Amino acid sequence: MKKTYDINGMHCAACARNIETSISSLEGLKKGSVNLTTEKLFIEYDEDKINLKELEAKVKELGFGIEEDLEFVKLRIEGMTCASCVNNIESSLRKINGIREITVNLTTETAFVRYDRNVITIKEIMKSIERIGFKAAFIDRERDIYEKERKLKLQWYQLLAAIGFMVPLLYVAMGPMIGLPLPSFLDHMSEPLNYALVQLVLLIPIVVIARRFYLMGIPLLLRRKPNMDSLVAIGTISAMVYSLYSMYTIIKMGHSAMEGLYFETAGMIITLILLGKYLESRAKLKTANNLKKLYEIAPKTAIRIVDEVEEVVKIENLEIGDLVVVKPGSQVPIDGIVVKGETYVDESMLTGESLPVKKIVGGSVFGGTQNKNGSIVFRVNKDNDNTALANIIRFIEDAQSVKAPIARLADTISGYFVPVVIGIAVVFFVFWLVYLGDLEFALKIFIAILVIACPCALGLATPTAIMVATGKGAELGVLIKGGEALEEAHKVSAVVFDKTGTLTVGAPRITDIIMVGDTKELSEREVIRLVASLEVASEHPLKDAFLEHVKGDVDKLLVYEYFITYEGMGISGMVSGINVAAGNFKLMEKLAVVDSVSLSEADALSKQGATVIFVAFDGVVIALVGVKDPLKEESIGVIASLKKRGLRTYLITGDNEKTAKVIGDAVSVDQVYAGVLPTMKGEIVQEIQKAGFVVAMVGDGINDAPALVQSDIGIAVGKGTDIALDSADIILVKNDLRDILVSFDLSRKTIRNIKQNLFWAFFYNIIGIPIAAGVLFLFGGPLLSPVFAALAMSFSSVTVVSNALRLRWFRP
Repeated sequence: MKKTYDINGMHCAACARNIETSISSLEGLKKGSVNLTTEKLFIEYDEDKINLKELEAKVKELGFGIEEDLEFVKLRIEGMTCASCVNNIESSLRKINGIREITVNLTTETAFVRYDRNVITIKEIMKSIERIGFKAAFIDRERDIYEKERKLKLQWYQLLAAIGFMVPLLYVAMGPMIGLPLPSFLDHMSEPLNYALVQLVLLIPIVVIARRFYLMGIPLLLRRKPNMDSLVAIGTISAMVYSLYSMYTIIKMGHSAMEGLYFETAGMIITLILLGKYLESRAKLKTANNLKKLYEIAPKTAIRIVDEVEEVVKIENLEIGDLVVVKPGSQVPIDGIVVKGETYVDESMLTGESLPVKKIVGGSVFGGTQNKNGSIVFRVNKDNDNTALANIIRFIEDAQSVKAPIARLADTISGYFVPVVIGIAVVFFVFWLVYLGDLEFALKIFIAILVIACPCALGLATPTAIMVATGKGAELGVLIKGGEALEEAHKVSAVVFDKTGTLTVGAPRITDIIMVGDTKELSEREVIRLVASLEVASEHPLKDAFLEHVKGDVDKLLVYEYFITYEGMGISGMVSGINVAAGNFKLMEKLAVVDSVSLSEADALSKQGATVIFVAFDGVVIALVGVKDPLKEESIGVIASLKKRGLRTYLITGDNEKTAKVIGDAVSVDQVYAGVLPTMKGEIVQEIQKAGFVVAMVGDGINDAPALVQSDIGIAVGKGTDIALDSADIILVKNDLRDILVSFDLSRKTIRNIKQNLFWAFFYNIIGIPIAAGVLFLFGGPLLSPVFAALAMSFSSVTVVSNALRLRWFRP
């Protein structure tokens, strides 16, 4: 079983590490992973062994808020008349599996429902309410990203308020040093106590605004699980306590004790860190922009046809089987199959393909895509929670929750980071106190070390890059299943291809037409039209090649007079007064119409990997038709590019050796495996892995599932709607093999970006902490002020996130 929790109160990588360490020993827990960027805990567990209450208690003991990651919906309820109605709805819905919370308000006639989307859908909830006897209507559906925007605004207002108190505090504290005028009652020489009290009064609101540092940091410190908040809390409290002691000394000794006031230092540290946190949150929010765009793409209403009457309904009220009309220039509201009309649809938001796609009766349309110039009617075939767009959003959300292996080093270090920093601060405080005998100097060192240390940069280095990269990949039509796949993709040294539907189009096409008889009165087009008129009645897969060839002239097909099927050989019949026969060599033998010319031509076609169809009119062979599953236009170029990069290429197919060799030679793969059953594909991939290769398997994601799972990176080529997501690590939505190269390049760029982030995070701390500790000062160099330490700390994490955001400009 899998479950996701929202975690509140995390501020750095140490927080995430504390949670993971705390829950790791729980019985029944298979995997527990915390993502600092999305503030979520993802677990895999054995439901028969684990105690989820114990898991939640352990997280709460650390001082964090935890709640199950649930969807919530607000519904309008019609038909309630009294409190009994409320009780009826609440008690009935609480018994339904998947509903975690239900609150009904009689006055506003609304119901607030929290539910697990993996167990129950909104539509099922609404139907449950209707079964009780009430009517439920959809109001609105909130999204995490909009809540983050609200929190960002709150952070901005808090920052402005802190600055509003910080500016006068700084003016009062620094005024006497630079000659700024102050009222006589604040004169630092004649009224030192007033001078100190005003600074304290101005500092208190700043401390209240930043109270989460203390409410979170101190309890965690007492539980021996300190985080970044603990460092800030200890540093600023130290400055404030020393300042309060100096105030007491001022009362006793007068203005001579003023040099011990550090209220402005504490205020400046807090304000700078609030600034850094705001900039960090704003940058992190930008990493979710791709998802936000997808949320906003989803249409809100549709035009449904009921009894030939059009009505505008909300998307959530559509059901599978409903008929929906899409007019020129409007969006397709939900997934379905066209039943009337034809048009061109811009699917670039879904596939990245810039050219509009023609849609005719029987074609699939997808919610969120843009209709162009035609009007169509389609039948809904997916509910709103399972459309192609919804699946892509869910895929990206899941991908952004998976950590890359490269992040483990940062996670491990961040687990020890804060206690070690506190230890270093204490050691250097004692050292300088003994060395110089100056408490004030030692306190500056102590505060500077605590404030400059930045576990945030370590925690943000990997997840922000992964969030941006997976979002960018989705924009380009490449869905990547998280950090592990991203990291592994750039290591690939061998690529294994399936043939049908991967290197080839996946459908039979007429590739050759050779006229061999006396056909002065018949053109190639007319011959194919006569055969296609007969193939309409056939059930053989190759009939599609003929029908595809004449699809622009379907209305010109002729009516056959009779039709005969010869099992395993072909067909014959009468069309427009002509006895038409189309089939293999055995059929021609049976009908005694084979000649030496057609046999030699057929042998030449067969050597090219084509299936040969003999066409005979009135007992005479007049044409040979070569049918192949043709190569995709990009197949040859992609394999050439892979080989140029030094990767080894393989072809695995269930086809016979002759056909496999033709395809293998055409695309120039290094090795071909023919006649391979689906179950054997995984074994072949394993053999290649044993030879020392990191293997990517490229297939259609369904019959290649064993090989996709066995490979180091499974790449499914498909439309992103019917593919087996569970088997593949990367999905090529556009069905374009060139996106294999895109995924490898994106992986390489992302890993380089993560390494840059980790280097900066480590380098910053390795250099910054010794400078703050006074190592340079010991050899005659400068001393780092606690205020500048706070400034450096704030911008270190902003630098890491900003560097990750550069991936938004990745171009294939």
